[in-house]
Amino acid sequence: MKNISYNIKPRTEKINLPDKLGFGIYFTDHMFEMDFTPEKGWHNASIHPLNNFCLHPATSFIHYGQSIFEGLKAFKTVDGQIQIFRPDVHIERMNNSARRLCMPEVDNNFVLEAMKELIAIDSDWIPTKRGEALYIRPFMFGKEPVLGVRPSRDYKFIIILSPVGAYYPEGFKPVKILAQDKYVRTIRKGLGDCKTSANYAASLLAAEEAKEMGYTQVLWLDGVEQKYIEEVGTMNIFIHFKDEIATPMLTGSILPGVTRRSVIQILKEWGYNVTERLISMQEVIDAYDSGNLIGIFGTGTAAIISSLELLTYKDKRMVINNGEVGELDLKLFNELTDIHTGEKEDTRNWVFKVEKKEILV
Repeated sequence: MKNISYNIKPRTEKINLPDKLGFGIYFTDHMFEMDFTPEKGWHNASIHPLNNFCLHPATSFIHYGQSIFEGLKAFKTVDGQIQIFRPDVHIERMNNSARRLCMPEVDNNFVLEAMKELIAIDSDWIPTKRGEALYIRPFMFGKEPVLGVRPSRDYKFIIILSPVGAYYPEGFKPVKILAQDKYVRTIRKGLGDCKTSANYAASLLAAEEAKEMGYTQVLWLDGVEQKYIEEVGTMNIFIHFKDEIATPMLTGSILPGVTRRSVIQILKEWGYNVTERLISMQEVIDAYDSGNLIGIFGTGTAAIISSLELLTYKDKRMVINNGEVGELDLKLFNELTDIHTGEKEDTRNWVFKVEKKEILV
């Protein structure tokens, strides 16, 4: 590929993936890397063996958090092809994050081709069981060694790959979510609509406390009034009322999820009344008490669809759909999974094929 240098390390033994892959534990043989300076722009693009970094102690992102990332997946289809789910939208979202954090944008087409090239080289790492995938982690950080509070001048962009297991290894199961107003993750006009490490750091304490109480994740409320629901730790949220399916509108404090975007389109195609609006926690409670609440589900790259069996807010425990997986939730999960695996035709142009080929080194 033009403008990319290669240093490929041939494998001397077959890859034997463990039965339980987990998430983000194992990594493939190679990585993509390139550098940015104001004088040269993006340069030194290369695919080479996975290696550790050697960083100056004053590297700016360590001190001031100028770090962004994305997360998407590649799949082996039932007929042995390789495809990535909506990488163009993920790269577009990463550039939105870059602009907000005063970081340089990447060329969408170049990064897409580099991603496909890296996946082609390490394609033997892609697991083949239903629900498993090759997780793709592009990220960028400020690398200038300086302690002044200002944007870095120099940056590094990297893509690494990790084979991951099915989110529901024992079958599609509902989860328990805790809504809380003890902490705030972000506020409107902050960094909430960017995929930056700062947002995840702000969520860790609440998530750990929720886990100690037996919950899977935290449902965040808005950071000003703490009245309106926003998103779950790693998912966007959908409320299935009797007459509509509502999801919080993108006010600037919610990550514009790619799976969220896909689900909205699918639901509209299926004829559902889908709205993006402000949804207060009290509205959810009132709908539950009146029998107007059909279900609640989350959407995200990791789990695809998560059905809720329990939502707790203060002393209110709401058992959703008798603690069972929602019929619509499972239908959405199967629809997206079938597209990932090629069992259903991609009529929406969401998947990008990766051609495995010989690489000249």
